[in-house]
Amino acid sequence: MPPSDARAAPALPPEKSGRVRSLVTPEGVDLHLVLADAGERATAFLLDAAIIIGCLIAASIIILLLALAIQGVAMELLGILWLFVFFGLRNVYFIAFELRTGAATPGKRALGLRVASRDGGPLTADAIFARNAIREIEVYLPLTFLLTQRTGVDGWIVLAGLTWSGIFALFPLFNRDRLRAGDLMAGTWVVRAPKRRLLADLATSGADDRARFAFSSAQINAYGVKELHVLEDVIRRGQAQVEAEVAERIRRKIGWTGSEPDREFLGAYYAALRGRLETRLLFGHRRKDKFDV
Repeated sequence: MPPSDARAAPALPPEKSGRVRSLVTPEGVDLHLVLADAGERATAFLLDAAIIIGCLIAASIIILLLALAIQGVAMELLGILWLFVFFGLRNVYFIAFELRTGAATPGKRALGLRVASRDGGPLTADAIFARNAIREIEVYLPLTFLLTQRTGVDGWIVLAGLTWSGIFALFPLFNRDRLRAGDLMAGTWVVRAPKRRLLADLATSGADDRARFAFSSAQINAYGVKELHVLEDVIRRGQAQVEAEVAERIRRKIGWTGSEPDREFLGAYYAALRGRLETRLLFGHRRKDKFDV
């Protein structure tokens, strides 16, 4: 039973309750994620496509000006250059943005979405590459085939191309997690990650109440930077049940016998752990996690 003075977990809107998934991190913390729906994902993709098309138009103008300035350049070479730019834009664009910390393209950020790993672990470069490489088969290959065919092509071939495109385009509508084929193969999903307002520094807020906590060096050194980030996320989410579970786990780990409210204990331990890690960092030692000695 969580303490009565702990903040209750925020209620999710009814329309989103069917998209909530429980995700247990490698540290054993149970987080609740809200999956992006098909409309949000489609809108984000269209925004990204608009950006790509804008960049492609700009590149086409530059190539055209280059062709006018250099009379001796063969048009075939300029055509190859244009195709290379187009290929780079439609592939590197998604991979480059999703490899960054936010794991989101500009279109996803505008909709408050991001890519996450379905197993609760870190999002790897291999997974990002895989989910985006499949898009070439899902979208670009059939569309390129249809747009480059002449009118004399057999109608059954055109129908097959349209069917291929339709299956992949509608694939997220036929699974409960709204996964693309690329997400299914890469072990990823797209979740809501709305922008949060800037919150108070957890290490300084409530410092007076935490003065009575006296953690030993061994107790503080039980965890590292990775666990610090997870603890900060737990505190900021404010889910009472999760806070109670994490507090109990930390108490057992460090041998703490006090009976303070879970949120107060977590805040005090977070401040102590962060202070110790920052001090050690000044001397050139960055402890990545609890296994790093």
